[in-house]
Amino acid sequence: MSPVRRHAFRRRAAAAAVVAALAPTACSTSGASSTGDKGYIAGDGAVTVFAEAERDPAPMISGDAVGEGRVALADFTGQVTVLNVWGSWCAPCRAEADDLAAAAAALPDTAFVGLNTRDVESAALAFERAQQTPYRSLFDPSGESLLRFYGLVNPASLPSTVVIDSEGRVAALISGPTTKITLVELVHDIGGDDVSS
Repeated sequence: MSPVRRHAFRRRAAAAAVVAALAPTACSTSGASSTGDKGYIAGDGAVTVFAEAERDPAPMISGDAVGEGRVALADFTGQVTVLNVWGSWCAPCRAEADDLAAAAAALPDTAFVGLNTRDVESAALAFERAQQTPYRSLFDPSGESLLRFYGLVNPASLPSTVVIDSEGRVAALISGPTTKITLVELVHDIGGDDVSS
């Protein structure tokens, strides 16, 4: 899948990117990184939007949810879906949690789903409770579900957010932490909720 354009959201989210640059912006699952021994690698919140003709079907992952129950992306077919990849061990994931919750509240017709990867379930559940996460997350301790997004999401870098259109195709990717305004504007652009941010 080749991105055909960088979206104008980079300009609109510039202030957020400057704030994000003051702290490490993406977590690494390994100890080595481009910033020494802090365990972080680059991720600047850049948004890539795919033209409709260039959109490939999203992997229809499913499995046990953090806590209890099941989560399946197929359950949200027909809705724009925001899939946030996170880990409880990831500081930027904690930093963006309030923005994700605020975006979910501002976009009631958009499905929000988490993909918790390479984590321990008790820690993931504690994270969700502490952050008051208003949506469910698929528990993916082995990274198997995440690897189905290989070539789109870097498995070594979190957080990442994939926006899936109402036809189940990958419409956009945010590499690194995101903000409420970026998500709201992006969902509007893709054709989701018609609400103001």
